[in-house]
Amino acid sequence: MIIDLFEIGSQKYFSKLVEKADCASFNDGLVHPVYATFALGRDAEWACRLFVLEMKEDQEEGIGTFLKISHKSPALLGSIVEFTTTVKSIQKNEIICTFIAKVGDRIIAEGEQGQKIIEKQKLDKLFEGLK
Repeated sequence: MIIDLFEIGSQKYFSKLVEKADCASFNDGLVHPVYATFALGRDAEWACRLFVLEMKEDQEEGIGTFLKISHKSPALLGSIVEFTTTVKSIQKNEIICTFIAKVGDRIIAEGEQGQKIIEKQKLDKLFEGLK
């Protein structure tokens, strides 16, 4: 793992077009034609993972440890959501990022996400032990 690649305050950016598959729907169908909180969470985790992709070695992988979202405002189908992620801390093999998601100047969500970078073999053993 390359620990000193980023520092507190380093930022990454990710843009997401809200598509039909990202809208709030459950077993009974479409609820609203807006960006679902669960899809927003997936994309927030991806935006934070962008740091991990550069930090991890070939024999390592990142794994999410937590996700906190405050969903403040809807993003309509067809909107472009801009994520800004910022490194909050890096300790040993864990990186914690904050994120803000906006449509234009309007904040639609903000939160925090954590990931640990672990050797793939260790993860495989962990997953195998769960069967």
